[in-house]
Amino acid sequence: HVQLVESGGGLVQPGGSLRLSCLRSGYTDGGYCMAWFRQRPGKEREGIAVIDSDGTYDGRTNYRGFAEGRFTISKDRAKNTLYLQMNNLEPEDTAMYYCASLPRGFCGPGGDWSGRSAAAAATWGQGTQVTVS
Repeated sequence: HVQLVESGGGLVQPGGSLRLSCLRSGYTDGGYCMAWFRQRPGKEREGIAVIDSDGTYDGRTNYRGFAEGRFTISKDRAKNTLYLQMNNLEPEDTAMYYCASLPRGFCGPGGDWSGRSAAAAATWGQGTQVTVS
């Protein structure tokens, strides 16, 4: 039973930076990858970035277009923690940010990690609010 706890959200001015953390506990039977999502006010939840957490593609990352160059996903295996470094934040980045643990089938090259099926299969944290203003 996996549990995820996000932290690091808050209020930041435009152009500022934040680093979100997601502490993972528990055990997954089988491979997995970790991802960050967000849900902006009035919008559907959207994927930000994913990082493979084991196997052949351990450490491999993939970003949605809007996140390229400003957001960086990383992990610290020893600390069981996932990170999202966010730089040059814009008011449009205001959202609830969630981390998720996804089953192996949604990971790796070509994995549909940000689709509806992945969301239904994922384990989610409670979210952390980021406000850029």
